Formats: sequence, C-alpha cells, structure tokens
Amino acid sequence: MSSRKTVTYEECMGNIKSYIKRPENLEMIEKAYEFAKEHHEGQFRKSGEPYVIHTIEVANTLALLHTSPKTIAAGFLHDTVEDCDGVTNETIKELFGEEISTIVDAVTKIGNIKFQDEREYQASNHRKLFIAMAKDIRVILVKLADRLHNMRTLEYMKPEKQKKIANETLSVYAPIAHRLGISEIKNELEDLSFKYLYNEKYNEIKNLVAQRESERNQQVEMMIHDIKIILDKYHIPYRIFGRSKHFYSIYKKMVTKNKRFEEILDLLAIRIVTDTETHCYEILGYIHATYRPIPGRFKDYIAMPKANMYQSLHTTVVEPQHGNIFEIQIRTEQMDAVAERGVAAHWLYKEHPNFSHAQEQKEIEDKLSWFRDFAMMTDEESEDPLEYMNVLQKDIFEANVYCLSPRGKVIALPQGSCPIDFAYRIHTEVGNKTVGAKVNGAIVPLNTVLKTGDVVDILTNNNSKGPSEDWIKIVKSGHARNKIRSFLQKQEETDRKESIKIGQQMLEDEFARQKLDPSALKEKRLEQILNTLSFKTVDDLYVGIANKRVSLESIINRLVRNRQTTLEDEEIIKHVNKEASKYKRVSGCGVIVPGIDTISVSLANCCQPIPGDEIAGYISKGQGVKVHRVDCPNIINEKKRLIPVEWSDDIQEKTYDVQLVVSSTDRNYLLSDIMTTLQQCNASLRHVDSYVNEDNLTATTKMLISVKDANHLKIIMANLKKVRSVNEVVRTIQ
Repeated sequence: MSSRKTVTYEECMGNIKSYIKRPENLEMIEKAYEFAKEHHEGQFRKSGEPYVIHTIEVANTLALLHTSPKTIAAGFLHDTVEDCDGVTNETIKELFGEEISTIVDAVTKIGNIKFQDEREYQASNHRKLFIAMAKDIRVILVKLADRLHNMRTLEYMKPEKQKKIANETLSVYAPIAHRLGISEIKNELEDLSFKYLYNEKYNEIKNLVAQRESERNQQVEMMIHDIKIILDKYHIPYRIFGRSKHFYSIYKKMVTKNKRFEEILDLLAIRIVTDTETHCYEILGYIHATYRPIPGRFKDYIAMPKANMYQSLHTTVVEPQHGNIFEIQIRTEQMDAVAERGVAAHWLYKEHPNFSHAQEQKEIEDKLSWFRDFAMMTDEESEDPLEYMNVLQKDIFEANVYCLSPRGKVIALPQGSCPIDFAYRIHTEVGNKTVGAKVNGAIVPLNTVLKTGDVVDILTNNNSKGPSEDWIKIVKSGHARNKIRSFLQKQEETDRKESIKIGQQMLEDEFARQKLDPSALKEKRLEQILNTLSFKTVDDLYVGIANKRVSLESIINRLVRNRQTTLEDEEIIKHVNKEASKYKRVSGCGVIVPGIDTISVSLANCCQPIPGDEIAGYISKGQGVKVHRVDCPNIINEKKRLIPVEWSDDIQEKTYDVQLVVSSTDRNYLLSDIMTTLQQCNASLRHVDSYVNEDNLTATTKMLISVKDANHLKIIMANLKKVRSVNEVVRTIQ
C-alpha cells in the first residue's frame, strides 16, 4: 500500500478557498465536484478506492499551484466524458460553459486514437498533447496533475504496465514540467519513474542518502548557523534552509558525469531567500568573502534566466573547518516561487473581474522564451508524429544552450548548435537567406559551435540562393534540418521542371537545325528508346539532355537514323549457345565470353565487378553484353538474358573502382585513421564523404577507392574493420 495520505474533499476545498474567495467561483467548483461524484458513482480505481478520489487529488494539485477556478473545475471533470455513460462534451458545455468543456475535450481526446504500431500510437498521443498545450496551457496543467496522481498509485498496476507508464512519464511529462519550471511536480515524477524503471539503482541511492542523512543534516545546520551570523551582522532580510537533492538527479549526475556518490558536490545544499535582487548579490559577496568559492561553479541565472524563467545565483564554496563542499542558491521570494511552481507561480490566479485567460496565454508566450518556438513548431512541423516528437525532444526538451539576439531575445538551442540553427529559430526566411554570422561582435564561420551567453547576429542577403546540402550535416536542431530539406526539395522540383523545358527545347531545336521529321519526337517514339539510354521516363531523358548527361547525336541516331548494328536479342542468345564451344575471346575488360566475337563487352556500372568476383553476362538492348556480379540485384531475378562469362587468367594489371560504406561510432580523428589504413593497404582514395548521423553518436563514411582485384579488396575491408570504433564495412551496389 502507498504510505501517502489520501487528500479529502474538505482538505482540497480548504486549499482552494485559501486564494479563491468569490462565491460564484466556489459554487462552480463545488458543482463540478458534485457532478463528478455523481457520474463516477460505482467506479473504482485499481487501488480499490472510489474513482472520485482521483478527481479530488487532481483538483488539489491544481489548487496547490494556484490555478484558476475553471482549471480546477476541469480537473474534477477531466475523466467524465471518457469514463461516464451519458456524459458528452455538449453536456459539459451546457452545464459549465465553453472554456471548461474545451479543456475537458482536449484532455479527453489525448489517447483516443488507435494505431498499429505502439511507438506511432504514443508519438501521435504526445503530438496531440502538445498541440492542445500550444493552444491552452491549462490543458497541460490538468494533464500533469492527472499523471502525478496516476504515478503515485502506480504500485497497483502490473509490472509491464508500470514500466510503460513510467517510461512515458520520464520521457514526456517530466520534461514538460521542467520546461514549465514546475520543479515540485517534475522532481516527484522523475523519482517515481526512476523507482519503477530502475528499482535496484533507486533503492541503492535511497539507502546511500539515508545512511548519510544525519551526518549531512548536522553539517548543513552548522553551515546555516555560520551564515546566519554573517547576514544578521549586515541586517539583510532572509530565509535560509537546507535543500535535499532528489534521487533521480543524483543518479543522472552519477551516470552522465561518471562520478561516485561521494563525489557529487551539491549533496550538501543550502538555499537563501531574500527580498530584492540587490540583496542577492550582496549576500553572494559576503559569502565569497568568507568562504573560498570553487572556480567554474558560479552561475548567474538572475542576469541570464533559464528558458523556464528560473532565476537564482548558484555558487559552490568550501567550508574551511572540515573541508565540506556546499552548493548555495540565493534568490528572491518571487524567484523561489517561480523555481518551485514555474509558470503556475508567475501567473498565480488573480481574482478580479478583468482576469482574461487569453491575456494570460499571451503573457506565457512572451515570458517563456521557448514557448513561442514550441507553438510555431507545433503549427509547422511534419504530420508524421514520430518525426514531430524527435524534433520536439531535441529542440525543446534537450535545449540547454541559451543564446541572445542583438535585441536581447533568448533562444534555447540543442548542444552543439551553430549560427544556422539560431537563424532558423528566428524565422525560416532568415535561415534561408543567411550568408554569415557574427558572434559577440566578431564574424565567425557558419559551423561555429555556440555557447550559452553568446550574442548572435545573423547576416542575410536577399539575393542568396538559399541553403546548401552541406548545411544538413552542420545543423543540430531537427527544426533547422527539416526547413533546409524542405527548401532543397522545393528547389529540386523547380530545377527539374526548368531542366525538362530546356532539354525538350534543345532536342526540338536540333531536329529543326538538321531538318529532320519532327514526328519522331512523339512521346511513344521517345519511350521506345529509353531502355537503350538508361532513363526511366521521357522527363528523365529531357533532364539528361539539359544536364549534358546524354548527347543529342546519340538520341537522334536512335530516333531516326537507326545506326545501331546490333543483332536481335533472341538471335544473339541462340548464336552464343551455338558457338560457345567453338572458341573464347578475351574482351577489353578482361572477361572471357564464350561464343562472342562481334559484340561489345563491358563491366556494369551498378555493381562494378572486379577480377576475382563471381560474374555473369547480361545481354542488354543495344549495349552488348554487360558483366555483373552474380549477387547484383539488377540481374538476380533474370532468367533468359544471362550467359556464362569468366575472368581471363592473363588479365592485364589495372585498377578498378569500388564503393564502400563504413559505419562507425563517431570520434575525433576517425576519418584520418581510415585514410591511413587505406594508404597502408596500397588503395587509392578517389572520393570520400563523411558525416555524423542524426543520433549524434554514429558516423557514416562513403568512399570510392581503386583496387587491383577481389583479394586486394578483401584485405582492405578486413583492415578497415580493425580501425577503432568501426562497426561495419559494406561494398555497395548502385
């Protein structure tokens, strides 16, 4: 059983009445409770408690956050439409008004879509949650309160259900609470999720904290006593108390910073709350004058607030008598309220006739630096829920680099972001027209990694051609990457349309110049020659003409002059089978084709066979015999056109091009080590393209190398696999 005491309706109403006084508001809240109680009658939770207890707990959490009366009413009613017979959204609208019905409807709709794939189902639910949140912040406050009570009673669920809900809470709901600055809810959600996902680690840290608790409390009390003497001397108003670190944050620091429990500096933590910003800095000065600060551990979040409005001074000092290390936070009363209750504290419900939720939502967008970006992404990003969630996870929840525009606007970006990421966060058109950037007044390359506190000024030019493909490899935010891809895709479509027109015009002009019959340019006639030129459609052919990939003369030869002197396919096959035993001729590419003397033989470009590969001959239309590797997907299902071929024993020595793809874990000097290995294996590198994948952990290196034969290639691939962090080396087929 849970050790936590259940909140009664009377206790909940006591918390509500502490700040809501108007009779009509209290009457509406009581009416919502009575409605929920009546319609949930006979329903029970897994814990065995009457269902109405859950609605009281949700409403109580909302009351402790000092949300508006309509938000609390929606908390009581949030499950009635989904779980109670005869209750519809129209019922709620008729009894409680449109605002409350809209909140209840948004909360109800999250989770009602069914999908084949579990990941897609979850991603789509989360996308709906964020869309609703972008429109009305009250939806997420109700949903957070709902999730908090569900997590508090998770012990009554089956283990697999516990893990599923805890994982979703840790990856979606806790980050939202963090971004909204509601640390009370965020910390409890994280610790509860931690308990069910990593129970052994949870108990280990819980026991370690308990073992040192009395010693730690004694050390903190002694330090508080010493600081009080200093502050009393200067007559500064203050509240001072010890602060305990929650279990999940200790675990995260142990994992991410690879530290033992004893090494975590801020286990001994003290908070000082005063009345003004000036006093915050004054207290900091007295503490630094008395205790030695640890270099690099001071952070001024008052001058540079976090994206969730968090403000405080952080410093870490050494207490000289016993050498204990303390983290000290200094903030005002208002800052402390915002730090604990976040957005809810900043917009504490004010009971006056002019209270407007629309104005409240606008203020949230203005104050929360990330919220406007979030709302923009929710409107613009891909309809694919998985892709949307990936962008949001990286660009909003994991954004921990805070840069400023020249006008002082704070932009939160993912770690490793560059000025291009910053530009696209300002506006899509700013990103598309970017030609350079200044960071802290100095012109820098566009791939410069930005740091917290950097002032970034984007240089644009209306005549810019737009982003290049290289930008995709540079940017770190999913939002910027999607915008660049979208631009390049539209540009490609525009360029293709233009190339089709140019290619068609070039062919028509050449026909007119040579005074040839234009009827040969009909689409059906053009389709007949596509196979002989390796094009799939007539439009592809026109693009090939415009880009000079095929000559006009070769097209005209096929269309009107019929200069190709090839035998019909069936006759070639018969001829080969009949003459195969009579003689063998070595072709120019080093391949023996039994029975062939007059037809050209060449190596296929798709699989690029090299001496030592198992090969087969393919009789193509108008291009003679093409030699493929037997595993080439372009001939693997072919039956009629394949003929036996073999490599000559006395093939002249030359090199052959081979394409390889190396998959690896990303690290410094990886490409340098790969190139050194190729050099040691006497392989010539013709072309290389290396980039870090979207997960920021793995890298892909594509290269074109020259080798002597299959045995030489085998040695090269074996040595490449020995390079540190290389996971796989694959020979590709185009």
